[in-house]
Amino acid sequence: MTNYQFNIHQILNKIREQGAKIVGLQFPEGLKVHATELAHKIEDETGAMVLISGDPCYGACDLSDNVMEGMVDLLVHFGHTPLPIDYKVPTLFVEAHYQLESMEILKEALKFLEGKKKIGLVTTTQHLHFLEDAAHFLEENGMEVLMKAGVGTLPGQVLGCNFSSVQDLPVDAFLYMGSGNFHPLGIKLSTQKPVIIADPYLNQARNIDEFTDRILRIRFARITRAKEANKFGILISSKEGQCRWELAKDLKKMIYNEGKEAYLIFMNEINPPSLLPYMDLDAFIVTACPRIAIDDSKMYKKPLLTPQELEIVLGRREWEDYEMDEIKY
Repeated sequence: MTNYQFNIHQILNKIREQGAKIVGLQFPEGLKVHATELAHKIEDETGAMVLISGDPCYGACDLSDNVMEGMVDLLVHFGHTPLPIDYKVPTLFVEAHYQLESMEILKEALKFLEGKKKIGLVTTTQHLHFLEDAAHFLEENGMEVLMKAGVGTLPGQVLGCNFSSVQDLPVDAFLYMGSGNFHPLGIKLSTQKPVIIADPYLNQARNIDEFTDRILRIRFARITRAKEANKFGILISSKEGQCRWELAKDLKKMIYNEGKEAYLIFMNEINPPSLLPYMDLDAFIVTACPRIAIDDSKMYKKPLLTPQELEIVLGRREWEDYEMDEIKY
């Protein structure tokens, strides 16, 4: 079972400081199990009323502030750090720290880093607090650790839509601390450097290369199929941190200039049922969260493409220049 720690005193102090009478709580899926426990403690300690957001949440780009505006005095958002966008209600961002029980996973990762001297150390929000210990461990083993801040990110932090903290970093390899393959895939494609994963959830170290090859084969198949498309749907998110309206309009013009049809579709939640009314279209372009087209593609009957993949479909980009989609804040 995962072990997360919240700074409850930070939350209580902020509520008292704001004099908040109604407090909204928002969690990503993996942390929703803590919602009622924290709500009980907040109401018991402060007397404020708590409103829990039950909607899916995918990051700091996806706050409930637009829905809760006028309902809550303060929104407490767990598990992410703020992005440089305007939030509609006062928002406290609370990091959810995963507690690493030992450094054994880093010892495993050393086997994959043999011969590498300069290491870029990277992670996501929930693991930022032990980057310092990890850096010290690597340095004790004769390596030089490099980290830098990105656009809207802290040193060593990557988002699912933003890999600016790893780009142009002069390292021999990257060590990613965290779960899953999407973030290290983005690091690999953004830098073309070796990426080793130290996964504290699976207690496993691995190289991203095998997964990268498999994903690129899947993407190539989607792109090849979309080359036969004549009618495209361009999906635009109503979530403020994911809405790329100008990009969507540019893509529509690009498709039109190739003699094909394109339709702009504005929605809050992109999922298979939401696209069912548009099955007369041949393919869809996702201008919302870049993860949707990559992580969820097998759920859709029609190809879901990123804007960069559309460029390949239309002959405006070579396959050899494939890159991940990013949201530039």
